[in-house]
Amino acid sequence: MNAPVTPIISVVIPMYNVERYIEKAIDSVLAQTFTNFEIICVDDGCFDGTLAKVKKYTDRRIRIVRQENKGLAAARNTGIDAALGMYIALLDADDFWAPQKLELHVKHLQFNPSVGVSYSSSIMVDEQGNSLGVGQYPKLRNIRPQDIFCRNPVGNGSAAVIRRTALAEVGVLDIDRRRFRVNYFDPEFRQSEDVELWLRIALNTNWKFEGIKQALTYYRINSGGLSADVEKQFDSWRNIVTKNLADQGKFFAAWTSLAEAYQSRYLARRALQSGDSFTALALIHRALVKNPRILFQEPSRTLITYGCSLLALLPNCVYKPMQLLGMKLLGRYKIS
Repeated sequence: MNAPVTPIISVVIPMYNVERYIEKAIDSVLAQTFTNFEIICVDDGCFDGTLAKVKKYTDRRIRIVRQENKGLAAARNTGIDAALGMYIALLDADDFWAPQKLELHVKHLQFNPSVGVSYSSSIMVDEQGNSLGVGQYPKLRNIRPQDIFCRNPVGNGSAAVIRRTALAEVGVLDIDRRRFRVNYFDPEFRQSEDVELWLRIALNTNWKFEGIKQALTYYRINSGGLSADVEKQFDSWRNIVTKNLADQGKFFAAWTSLAEAYQSRYLARRALQSGDSFTALALIHRALVKNPRILFQEPSRTLITYGCSLLALLPNCVYKPMQLLGMKLLGRYKIS
C-alpha cells in the first residue's frame, strides 16, 4: 500500500448547523484543480443533519474533528491544530469556491515567499447560491496595517489562504481542559475575529498581505444571519483596539477614528440589508461625524450608502428598484 501523501493545503471548514449549505462547500473543494489537500470539517456542536451529510462522503481526504460549541474562532483554531498542510485555507460552510482557487493561491504563495496571507476577490451570492452581480474587489498590493484596520482587504472568512509559518508567529499558548493548545484566532471574539488576527499579523510580523485579482470565492449573503444588534457588532470590533492598545498605542491613536468611521459605514450597509433603515441612517451619520475623511477618500460609496439609507425610509416598492440602481452605479461594490 502506498504511504499517504502529506497535504500541501489544509482546508478548514467550521460547522454549526449548516446542513443546508455544507455539501455545496465540500463539493467546491473536491472540484479543485489542485488536488493535494485535506478537508478538516470541524463540528462545533452541530445538532441538525450536518454531520449525516458529511459522513456520506467517502473521499479519504475529508476528516471530521469535534468540539463542544465554542464559536467560529475556536472552531478554526481546532481545525488549524489538526491540520497537516503548510498552507491553511479557510472556508465558511455557507460559502464556496471557484475550481482554480487553491491552484492559484499555491502558485501565489510559492512565487512570493514574503507573502503570509494570500486572498482573492469575491462574488456575492444569495441564499440559493446565485450571483447577486456584485462583489468584493479589494486593494491587492502594498497592504499596510491601516488598510487592514480601516478596510479589511481580505474581505470575508472564505477568501484567505495563510502560510502556516505566519500563523505560528502570532499563536498564543493556552490551556483548554488541562491540555495545551495554540490559539491563532482569539476565541473570546464572536465577531471581527478575522480582522483582529490579520491586524496582529500585520503589526507584529514582517509577513505581507497580497491579493489575487480573480474572484475565486463565492460569499453568501444570508439575510437570516444579519444581526440587528449593530451596537453589539460595533463593540466587538472595538475590542480589537482594547486588546492591542497596550502594545500598539501609537498606531491606534493615529487610525482609530478613521477606522471607526469605516466600520460605522459598513454596519450601515448591514442594517440596510436587514431592513433597518433608521439604524442605517444613524450609522452613516455617525460615520461622517466620526471622521469626514471617508467622504473624501471614497465619495461614491459613502454618498450611495447615505442615499440608500434615506431612500430606505420610502415604501419598499419604491426603494428596492432604486437600491438595485445604486448598486449598479457603484459597480465594484464592497461590503467592507
